[in-house]
Amino acid sequence: MIESHRLRNRDDYLEKLIGFQDTEIVKVITGIRRCGKSSLLKLMIRHLHESGIPSEQILEMNFESHDFRKMNSDGLYEYVRERVVPGRRMYLFFDELQRVDSWEDAINSFRVDFDCDIYITGSNAYLLSSEYSTYLSGRCVEIKMLPLSFREFLEFNDFEVRETKSALGGMRRQVFDKNGERYELREVFAEYMRFGGMPGIAEVGLDQEKALALLDGIYSTVVVRDILEREKRRGQRQITDSLLLRKIVMFLADNIGNNVSASSMGRVLENEGLMQDGGRRGKPSAHTVQNYVEALLESYFFYEVKRFDIKGKEYLRTLGKYYIVDIGLRNYLLGFRDRDSGHAIENVVYFELLRRGYDVAIGKIDRQEVDFVAVKANDKKYVQVTESMRSEDVRMRELTPLCKIRDNYEKIVLTLEPGLDSSYDGIKSLDLIDWLLDVSI
Repeated sequence: MIESHRLRNRDDYLEKLIGFQDTEIVKVITGIRRCGKSSLLKLMIRHLHESGIPSEQILEMNFESHDFRKMNSDGLYEYVRERVVPGRRMYLFFDELQRVDSWEDAINSFRVDFDCDIYITGSNAYLLSSEYSTYLSGRCVEIKMLPLSFREFLEFNDFEVRETKSALGGMRRQVFDKNGERYELREVFAEYMRFGGMPGIAEVGLDQEKALALLDGIYSTVVVRDILEREKRRGQRQITDSLLLRKIVMFLADNIGNNVSASSMGRVLENEGLMQDGGRRGKPSAHTVQNYVEALLESYFFYEVKRFDIKGKEYLRTLGKYYIVDIGLRNYLLGFRDRDSGHAIENVVYFELLRRGYDVAIGKIDRQEVDFVAVKANDKKYVQVTESMRSEDVRMRELTPLCKIRDNYEKIVLTLEPGLDSSYDGIKSLDLIDWLLDVSI
């Protein structure tokens, strides 16, 4: 168990939970394993204690624990019923609840039978399947949790960003660790791009061997518990080949930001000899590949991004893209080396846009692409991502699609090397690291 003094703040997520406190809505926290869901429950419990809620009104159960491994829906109901304090509101916290068969029956009964406030975590999107949403009649809210942002990575690793004077008298940002050592922002950002944002990295330190062990554990747990075991519990057994699953993971990790389809994936796996195993040969059907990809999406290991026709204002069915939930996991899979850094920073931008509450699509305009069309409420942004804007050829490539868009929404290029110009005909050129640090820009 994580002791309270070791808890690190995840304020954005905690504020969302607090916003729904004491409502009948079931709070469901979803996200990949080890991204911080259990710690978020503990942060909420700490908030309740600080608000004066006594311990006997708070019940916490972690279904990864051996204590509850054989518990079914009826057993869960009885366990909670015996601990309800009559005449008092109960706060119920259920961690990795998807491991309990028919858990939704118990949750619905708690809502009907007791005065309670319910919080759930789950590491698989099946938790919020259409059947469950129907069962609860819309009385649940999903808090989608992700690994650490760059800002959180700095905080978790005890780095502080300060404004310092440069030799020419201007101001620049530098990073200081807890011992007062000074680093350039690019140095620390390179560590983020290397190790990723899994919170456990801060516990083991920025050490490659320890990071590999941590990431290997996360990968193995996702595959075994959230994919292979889940399929067995559902009785479907469509995902039976752990080797094929790993090969598809490797393919998707190697092709983040590229247009791919299930059929093209199957062809590549076959052509490259990746489907040979123990004398078996053959190409998996597009349907089989799609089942495996869906399992990876349900476990929050990869996220699929649809394409959007900007002129036609409609989503396209063809050739979406996939991004991996954590860039450190990609490095664990493919090796810790500089690899396709352009798509890697694009991956980071995609998840930062999700953190900021945007729905994100890939933009298509004529035969060209805009990396991201990001929309929330009345706000829309068109975003291009590139390593450098110093080359005239690159500027033309990145700016041309944005220039074709005729509406007045914000158009920005995020880059590690903005060059001399901060805007081009109203299109902003922003330093990527500054953008990651400043949520207001």
